[in-house]
Amino acid sequence: MIICCSNAFSQNDALANEYYKNGDFEKALLEYKKLYAQSPSNINYINQLIETQQQLEQYDEVETFLLKLLERLNYPAFLVELGYNYQLKNDLQKATYYYNQALASLDSNVNNVFSVARSFQNHTLLNETIAAYEKAMALKSELNFQLQLAQIYGEQGNMEKMFTSYIDFAKNNQIALSNIKRYINDFISENSTNENNVLLRKILLKNLQQEPNLVWNDLLSWLFIQQKELGKAFIQEKAIFNRQPESLSRIEELAQIAVSDNQNDIAIEILTYIINTAQDTDTLLNAHYNLLQLETKTSSKDDYQTINNQYLDLFKKFGTFGQTLNIQIAYGHFLAFNMNETDKAIAFLEKTLELPITELEQANVKLELGDILVLQEKFNKALIYYTQIQRNLKNSTISQEARFKVAKASYYKGDFKWAESQLKILKASTSQLMANDALDLKLLITDYKYEDSLQTALKLYSKADLLAFQNRNEDAIALLDRVLQEHKTEPIVAQALFKQAQLFEVKKDYIKAEVNYNAIIQNYKDGILIDNAEYALAELYANELNQPEKAKDLYEQIIFNHQDSIYFVEARKKYRALRGDAIN
Repeated sequence: MIICCSNAFSQNDALANEYYKNGDFEKALLEYKKLYAQSPSNINYINQLIETQQQLEQYDEVETFLLKLLERLNYPAFLVELGYNYQLKNDLQKATYYYNQALASLDSNVNNVFSVARSFQNHTLLNETIAAYEKAMALKSELNFQLQLAQIYGEQGNMEKMFTSYIDFAKNNQIALSNIKRYINDFISENSTNENNVLLRKILLKNLQQEPNLVWNDLLSWLFIQQKELGKAFIQEKAIFNRQPESLSRIEELAQIAVSDNQNDIAIEILTYIINTAQDTDTLLNAHYNLLQLETKTSSKDDYQTINNQYLDLFKKFGTFGQTLNIQIAYGHFLAFNMNETDKAIAFLEKTLELPITELEQANVKLELGDILVLQEKFNKALIYYTQIQRNLKNSTISQEARFKVAKASYYKGDFKWAESQLKILKASTSQLMANDALDLKLLITDYKYEDSLQTALKLYSKADLLAFQNRNEDAIALLDRVLQEHKTEPIVAQALFKQAQLFEVKKDYIKAEVNYNAIIQNYKDGILIDNAEYALAELYANELNQPEKAKDLYEQIIFNHQDSIYFVEARKKYRALRGDAIN
């Protein structure tokens, strides 16, 4: 019987709500009256009954109902409801009287604030809601409604009070700091001159001057990161570390952000600081590794010998053992791909394989050895290493990576059929990035191998791809020119234009890259590379050619015409940033 009654209540409730939602208030009122009769102390049914009668403009009936209800139930939130009912009748004097009565109820029981403030807020009576929370905090110091107040100030557009409330809450509830940042994020932009950004910075700096607290440094660092002012963020992070020197992890994270944002000078400064400050070997070696990678990326060939000496000095200081494995692999890569000393690189890495390292660590070394052999165009020897990884570490991520490299090596040497068979397996890869790379290469092979029975254009393109892998970019560009000249009527032209544009960007020949991307956009609107070209050109305009309006137009094209593009989310974010919207 209890179950049957419960089901009946639930059905009547759902029916009443459905009537209300559809605007059929007469029928909704009948159902709510039945529910109230069966459960006369149920606050939800009382509120739903009142709202429905107000929708029907039965204000006098609501007034009578609430006055009787207040005689029976000591629930001050009903004073708010009565006041609001008078407000709907345009009797503001009585409305104010009952609002004040509701606020006065806090004097006898401060816990009434929860229901009273909620009722005020439900009717968008924001000033009264603020008054309720502020009075409750004054009456009982351990209550903290700064978070609720901040949200209300935000609704009112009072940015200064909103920011102040948020950071006051963060000061006393540091565990909620990440949530506070997320809330504030809705009101700032990447533009440091944005009015809200300036206001938040001033409030934080004022707090820092009046009362030193690491929360202010943390929030300032976060704000500067949003504004891409990583040098200023670094100053704040050093201040935090000086007060809490247990870990450099925050500064390491900032270094990674600087590297990702291509702010190389500040990244080098931060990594150098870590090297000079770190006490544990892992942190120190990781910083050395990242610094060497960055210096290699940003240096010219004239600097390579200096970088080579830095590697050797590290091995002399720390030794060649498991803890320096990543640096050893990086050195092998540097010798082969930058110094063109492939035999020396292979000998060095083969010696690394003799160290007492795990099977997974061996696989990472073999992966690099395979790549160097592909660089030498010794494809069959490379395949031996890749196959060993697949056999020894089945179904692992590195095994999938090795399979992809098998496919890539086969593609480089023109064995498209075998490459395609490996790529079909990788389409179901657990790594989304790996699956996407595999799909892209498979589409390239599948789409173009049947255009020409001799596969001449595809062979030329794959050879150009190999030259790019070998850092022979001039030769790759020249070979792609040949594809464009000799196969200008074939679909592979778009792919060749795109690859060549990427190589022009590596050479910092941005105008030629722009020409290629525009050629794809204008002539291959229905091709699979249209969103790739639009996004790449937008990035070029935004980051290199200082033409933000053109970048914005291209991001907008992706947003409206390519919702299924892998670039959609980033394009929307960057479009909003260029438009000056809040970050979220």
